[in-house]
Amino acid sequence: MPTEPTCEEDSKDLFFQKLENLAREMIDTHDKDFAMGALILTARWIAEDRIAKVAQAS
Repeated sequence: MPTEPTCEEDSKDLFFQKLENLAREMIDTHDKDFAMGALILTARWIAEDRIAKVAQAS
């Protein structure tokens, strides 16, 4: 019997939809390699805590 999604699951689904839309926009504007590179760099910055450091500098 299927269960109702939790608020957290709904929230995560919404973020994945936003990421999909952003990725499609980057691919349409530039290309697939650009989109993948940008998303990989973003993941790396998150892993290295560089996102937080850039936000603090602003």
